[in-house]
Amino acid sequence: IVIAALLVATAWAAPHEGHDHGSHTAEHHHHLHHGKDEPHPSHDGEDACHLLAPHNADFAFSLYKKLAFHPDAEGKNVFFSPVGISMALSMLGVGAKGSTLSQIYSSLGYSGLQASQVNEGYEHLIHMLGHSQEAMQLEAGAGVAIREGFKVVDQFLKDVQHYYNSEAFSVDFSKPEIAAEEINKFIAKKTHDKITNMVKDLDSDMVMMLINYMYFRGKWDKPFDAKLTHKADFKVDKNTTVQVDMMKRTGRYDIYQDPVNQTTVMMVPYKGNTSMMIVLPDEGKMKEVEESICRHHLKSWHDKLFRSSVDLFLPKFSITATSKLNDILQDLGMTDAFSDTADFSGMTEEVKVKVSRVVHQAVLSVDEKGTEAAAATTIEIMPMSLPDNVMLNRPFLVLIVEDTTESILFMGKITNPTE
Repeated sequence: IVIAALLVATAWAAPHEGHDHGSHTAEHHHHLHHGKDEPHPSHDGEDACHLLAPHNADFAFSLYKKLAFHPDAEGKNVFFSPVGISMALSMLGVGAKGSTLSQIYSSLGYSGLQASQVNEGYEHLIHMLGHSQEAMQLEAGAGVAIREGFKVVDQFLKDVQHYYNSEAFSVDFSKPEIAAEEINKFIAKKTHDKITNMVKDLDSDMVMMLINYMYFRGKWDKPFDAKLTHKADFKVDKNTTVQVDMMKRTGRYDIYQDPVNQTTVMMVPYKGNTSMMIVLPDEGKMKEVEESICRHHLKSWHDKLFRSSVDLFLPKFSITATSKLNDILQDLGMTDAFSDTADFSGMTEEVKVKVSRVVHQAVLSVDEKGTEAAAATTIEIMPMSLPDNVMLNRPFLVLIVEDTTESILFMGKITNPTE
């Protein structure tokens, strides 16, 4: 009997007008475990959240390498939410026991942690992300779609609701089209209609589907002027050039040119405490950078960034990437969950269940402004020296990083902005 885990992530880096977020603030607060005036969850959660950060970063890079070096990924965009995937697998762990659980934890790098530390870490992380200011919107949570009449352990539902902001709902998997429609409706609502048609062919003997979503909508701290956007060439590879809408902005940015790792690193901040880190390998050096990149690079780049005036050329783009993670997770040692030896007795005692598939979909959209371009104008004082020129006209890596929790919310490679 099968369950599926489904991961959806949207980074709407710069949305179009009309998505006022006043409308869902009330609903937004109602997910939290406390009102605005009540105290935060305990500080243990905060420590736990920081305990998870280095492991989550390691997991992000090992997953990136598996996705990027997969034969099917040749010449394609790679994009996913590392923290969303870690969160979904940890939620799956709530229902797992024995070696099924220890393999899930070991693939995430959590072998040295207790389940309570992991779960409290996510409770705190989701809480921190949900408390983001008006300037941006970041929502994370989960859903459990359960076959009508199928008995799920009560404690499992309570725990995933408490720690992972999860909502349970029942669907009739024996009618796959109707079930798919229900689940797609749930996902569409949680991603503000950015991901609408995620689930297609459902197995009629499925009993449960775990859904994890991460939705990010940021506004650039310093918007681009749409009048400066122009057509430009983007060199996908030696033989392929595509036309893109290239945005341009001259301003002060944190930048570092790393001669050892043959890259230029630059931070383009969003309002609030989130930034897009752009990693542009030197011409022809993408493979080397991808092979070596790890969380220690991130740390050392962070430490070496300095503020400089930059002519930044960044293409506008909107990409969607879907990753089937079964094989990759099994490569990372998570084998029992997919096999007949799976032990999910923390989830259901009625029958033996196993995971049939883990699918992840992420969307990234980048344009000039973010929402309504505010009327306030900021003038930056530019030093007289000539600005550095950062021209993103060939494949580059992007990481969307939340600073307070040191989480890599999204990560990917933009190989072809027009795909």
